[in-house]
Amino acid sequence: MSTTATPAAPRALPARAPWAPSPTGAVSAFVRHHFRHFNAAALVDAAEAYNTHLASGGKMFVTLAGAMSTAELGLSLAEMIRQDKIHGISCTGANLEEDVFNLVAHDFYERVPHYRDLTPADEQALLDRHMNRVTDTCIPEMEAMRRIETVVLEEWQKADAKGERLFPHEFMYRILLGGKLRDSYQIDPKGSWLLAAAEKKLPIFVPGWEDATLANMYAGHCIEGHIRNVHTVRTGIEYMVKLAEWYTELTAKHSLGFFQVGGGIAGDFPICVVPMLHQDLRRTQVPLWGYFCQISDSTTSYGSYSGAVPNEKITWGKLAMDTPKFIIESDASIVAPLVFAMVLGW
Repeated sequence: MSTTATPAAPRALPARAPWAPSPTGAVSAFVRHHFRHFNAAALVDAAEAYNTHLASGGKMFVTLAGAMSTAELGLSLAEMIRQDKIHGISCTGANLEEDVFNLVAHDFYERVPHYRDLTPADEQALLDRHMNRVTDTCIPEMEAMRRIETVVLEEWQKADAKGERLFPHEFMYRILLGGKLRDSYQIDPKGSWLLAAAEKKLPIFVPGWEDATLANMYAGHCIEGHIRNVHTVRTGIEYMVKLAEWYTELTAKHSLGFFQVGGGIAGDFPICVVPMLHQDLRRTQVPLWGYFCQISDSTTSYGSYSGAVPNEKITWGKLAMDTPKFIIESDASIVAPLVFAMVLGW
């Protein structure tokens, strides 16, 4: 008598959540068909939950770390803004300015695909040519940074003379909407996320602006006396006060999600607004973030905040136990455009 057990029938993989919107475009269809496991599956789940959050009346807040503007994320991010898929942004000073650098100096950029092979002498040669390298891309100092410095310095000095104070992004909005750079565009302006944000008057928060290239220039002009009031550009704590006001007003009517591209201060700063409102201001009626996703290649390790899993944020009063939470451990320059494509139905 045979004792060979009858093989169990193979178990079917669970279907995608029934509430997930169906993709309509070729990119969405490809991703949904091929991205089935591991970080690929997390990408699909996060994108579908993003759509569900918006469909239920929620709003979305996006944070930009690293060099996403130099990575030309604006090619997809700008359309997300135009189609009301993003309702507020936190970004580093570098991302704020580098979108504009790319807008006016793209033809002068140089790509270095063999950047891993560069010697110290090669790097010095780039410096001698005033080419500032960001991984495989070199930003030209004279055509990008100095050109924008000339335009923005004029705005800083005008505001300084009038006793006016603006946030960094407000100066950039004023320049873009005023058309001063329009004749210098070297890309299709539809690929500039900051221009799209300016046209939408999107709330932007720029924590730690002080370490950006234009901020270093601003400090230099203050030291040289070209700007009398160092506080002509508003920063830091004033941004947090503004964020607290905006978050409180918006979440009185809508759940606000948090989509974090990379780690660092761009994400760390704004996510803290909720525990501040609850614990420091005792405004416990203000809701927690209603969705959370982070794209990160930082490993989870002792003390690594950027690599911490979302559940850790429960202990800090930022997310609830039942908040939809996703982490995609991969390259944001690859992942973010794919998520945005699924949200846009491309």
